[in-house]
Amino acid sequence: MTEQTDDRGSRPGLIDRLRELLPARLRRNNAVVPVVRLSGVIGAVTPLRPGMSLASVAKTLERAFSTRNAKAVALVINSPGGSPVQSRQIYLRIRQLAAEKKLPVLVFVEDVAASGGYMLACAGDEIFCDPSSILGSIGVVGGSFGFQELIKKIGVERRLYTAGAHKAMLDPFLPEDPDDVARLKAIQREIHAIFIALVKQSRGDRLRGADDVLFTGEYWAGETSVSFGLADAIGDLRSTLRARYGEKVQTPLIAPAMGMLSGLIGRRSAGTAALSLDGLPALPDELISALETRAIWAKFGF
Repeated sequence: MTEQTDDRGSRPGLIDRLRELLPARLRRNNAVVPVVRLSGVIGAVTPLRPGMSLASVAKTLERAFSTRNAKAVALVINSPGGSPVQSRQIYLRIRQLAAEKKLPVLVFVEDVAASGGYMLACAGDEIFCDPSSILGSIGVVGGSFGFQELIKKIGVERRLYTAGAHKAMLDPFLPEDPDDVARLKAIQREIHAIFIALVKQSRGDRLRGADDVLFTGEYWAGETSVSFGLADAIGDLRSTLRARYGEKVQTPLIAPAMGMLSGLIGRRSAGTAALSLDGLPALPDELISALETRAIWAKFGF
């Protein structure tokens, strides 16, 4: 009695057994959803402590969208915002890749997707969040300090030479000029309008709320964000992807490549300073940037 074979002359189950030897992401019968984490403050902080930028995430995004057998791309976002330019450039690159590869983008918000972080979230076709996630802060902020009285007290004379009537606009060592403030606020309104248009284009008729509520810079927790249409549903990555693509869905994390210098310095989480051997901040700039980063996160209670 001869053993039966399939149309390709293989023993029953042999191909299935061979398929099991392949990496999970290469098996045709398994759905694959690559995962990219977008975390931290957006934009440059200091040369030794760069924030998230298009340059830092572009290759990772391209690898994710080029993953074999991908059914979608998942973005895990945890960012309090930062540079509006870098935020929008990353947003545009995600949407370009989604269109080129014809893949849906699913966004999962962790602690915060606020300001520029929410702009990144808008790159998703759907946005999921935790009940305790913070979303929104659709606005523009800028700030400085005034030191002109301090330098008088300590006997410092300010000497500033410019070509251009407004080159020293909002200099913290000079008295505040109302005309300079008006110019700054005009720029902020222009950037704010760009942000609002992006959110409306992305979320469309899912938005439920008046402009003077949604776009004041206020932020909300997950359930309220869903009720306003800023997010689509409460949900975590694992449960959502399994429900949509099956229990065997593969979710490989697409991490940025680590160069030699990055490995020597070590990976640092948002809000931490580089430490020297004696436990003190290695550089004054690093300490300042760490404090600034910590202040941005602290605004949202983190």
